[in-house]
Amino acid sequence: MTLRAVITDWGGVLTSPLNDAIKLWLEADRIDAATYKTTMRTWFANAYAGEHAASAYSGGNLIHALEDGSLPPAEFERLLAAELVTVDGGAVAAEGLLDRMFAAFHPVAPMYEALHTAKAGGLQTALLSNSWGNTYPRDLWAGLFDTVVISGEVGMRKPAPEIFAHTLDALGLAAHECVFIDDIAENITAAEALGLTGVLHTTPESTRTALTGLLGFPL
Repeated sequence: MTLRAVITDWGGVLTSPLNDAIKLWLEADRIDAATYKTTMRTWFANAYAGEHAASAYSGGNLIHALEDGSLPPAEFERLLAAELVTVDGGAVAAEGLLDRMFAAFHPVAPMYEALHTAKAGGLQTALLSNSWGNTYPRDLWAGLFDTVVISGEVGMRKPAPEIFAHTLDALGLAAHECVFIDDIAENITAAEALGLTGVLHTTPESTRTALTGLLGFPL
């Protein structure tokens, strides 16, 4: 097996863990954590399972619709804020909610170093991210990625096979020539079903070890 590209997720892989950012946001905005968790548990139901192609906002899954761009981020903010309450029962501000939610994300230097090393070793690199209307740190990507695929910009989202095919076409490679890194198991399962080599990210150390074994040189 000859691998020629590394495709990576962004949130939770190239950033600090999502749960850490969410915890800090809930504390900063004084949002009742139990209400948030109940709402997200309901909204995430079937977002990463079942028929991935059916994603219309009307009657569909809100997470799915946000990620594939059929639901505007501002509308998602309004709908989510309406479900939440502060710890003293007050309303949660909708405007800017997503920016506040991800404000504690910070780049994970060891993962960026691994990608730069892979690129220096002759591999192509690609970013494949399900977007929540994020403001991405594109300045960190200059000269790093051969292609960047953001779900809301292409109207598709992981784990749908179409977005993987779109990314492979952009790289000009076949699935078996690529390794895919993600922190969501369902996305890894979908990628592997298409022939990509999957690495489920849990820590930078474990992912770099896995990549070293697959690529044949230290990252």
